[in-house]
Amino acid sequence: MIDAVGRDAQYERFADEFAEHAENGFHNAHYDRPACLELLGDVAGKRVLDVACGPGLYAAELVARGAQVVGCDISPRMVELAAQRAPSGEFRVHDLGEPLDWLPDSSVDLVLFALALEYLDDRPAALRELRRVLRPGGALVLSRSHPTGDWLRHGGNYFESRVIEEIWSRGWRVRYWATPLEATCEELFEAGFLIERLREPRPTEAAAAISPERYERLHREPTGFLAIRARPSS
Repeated sequence: MIDAVGRDAQYERFADEFAEHAENGFHNAHYDRPACLELLGDVAGKRVLDVACGPGLYAAELVARGAQVVGCDISPRMVELAAQRAPSGEFRVHDLGEPLDWLPDSSVDLVLFALALEYLDDRPAALRELRRVLRPGGALVLSRSHPTGDWLRHGGNYFESRVIEEIWSRGWRVRYWATPLEATCEELFEAGFLIERLREPRPTEAAAAISPERYERLHREPTGFLAIRARPSS
């Protein structure tokens, strides 16, 4: 059994394809991004750390809303794309398996961690680093695959944390951790966070024109993503 994802920059192999797909794609543009941005709230004048920033789609929207964005990703090509899309941001290649040693304590107002938690083997350690760099009164917004959806697709023991390998519709091969919701809540608590809000998003109305079937399904079944806003516990 595979018991680790490792530190492979999986998205490096299809970074440009993903950027094109995600810019206006159903799950990214009309499902996850709106949910995360809503949980972040007013970002004007705030310093936002966008970890696992991908091609900069969230970062560009944050900049447009008045934020100062700092971002990182394990994929060098993703970092290049993010810098092109949000040139006022500061982006660097960084493996979240390592400390954020380039960021001082209490140096950002908000952290966005969208759809990447499941690619980390030591999630509590990474979350503790995000807690460290947050200023008092700050918040972390993270999204992840909905654990119920993972279980419906793969079966087995819902409560067992395990590594899944999938081939997505465009032939992209990915490996990630499927974990129960309980595990994510405990990992946040262990890292020093308390959950303020948990959202099971619904697609925007515009998504219905892209895929009526997926739109209807995600309005009745927990098979997509979920999003959490958490604050430091002290």
